[in-house]
Amino acid sequence: MDALIASYGDNSSDSDSEVYSIPPPTTTTTTSLVDSSKPLPPPPLSLLEPPNFTGSLDILRAQSNRIRSFPHVEGNFALHVYIPVYIPDGGARKELAQFVKRIATVVPLLNVIDFDILLSNLLKDESKFEQLVLGREFHVSLGRTVPIRVHQRDSILSMLRQKLHVQKRYPIDFSNWEVFVNDDHTRTFVSLEVITRGLVEITKQIQVVNEVYRLHNLPEFYKDPRPHISVAWALGDISGLLNKAVEEEIKRHVSTSNSLKKPLFTTKFGGILCKIGNKTHEICKLQD
Repeated sequence: MDALIASYGDNSSDSDSEVYSIPPPTTTTTTSLVDSSKPLPPPPLSLLEPPNFTGSLDILRAQSNRIRSFPHVEGNFALHVYIPVYIPDGGARKELAQFVKRIATVVPLLNVIDFDILLSNLLKDESKFEQLVLGREFHVSLGRTVPIRVHQRDSILSMLRQKLHVQKRYPIDFSNWEVFVNDDHTRTFVSLEVITRGLVEITKQIQVVNEVYRLHNLPEFYKDPRPHISVAWALGDISGLLNKAVEEEIKRHVSTSNSLKKPLFTTKFGGILCKIGNKTHEICKLQD
């Protein structure tokens, strides 16, 4: 696998996407960004709880160690436009979980995406590992995570809805394991990339979001975007170590698999969301 150290980065709070680096979307009241000079409080463990999850979260203990890529300014809010993604329950998710577990065994520095929770602390319980690490919402970013002023909020939402008001459902294949590093090399991510079905549609949506950003004097997305979700992260640039571990695991999988051309998993496009501060807004209506 050709190692990619992608220049992704906007660390409003950290994540899988530094396009990358904001927490998975939650719908709460809008708040301004936290002062970057102060440590962030531990996130509520309930945020890790996937839909209909009935297991215990007692084994998790989160400690914050996050870096923001833009400072807090009073009246500014973090903007993020994305496609929510869920990994379907079943055989594919189990296989992905096994892959991530083996990587975490070799690279014990990996954490649950958006949280300072080492994957190595979750390895003993297979079912819990699968649910807590992969049974949750991920996102494919359609634009950079950037700070906006409060007076820009309504205009951005209105324009996004106008230009993306109706979108057809389409399949999205996640077919490739990849390693990404954010712009300032403070985070490395293990990701699943879209390289076949869904790539054309997502690219067109990125172009629309770019247009809205441009009209509001916001930085556009990367010139050659690589749509993906991230499932684990580590501090610093450990891309060399992580690429080697991923490549070795892919080789092992290739030697034992009879279905190499199948995507790792497939989901359907489920809409576009826009998160401003801590409030999430629906952008489009779906058309079958």
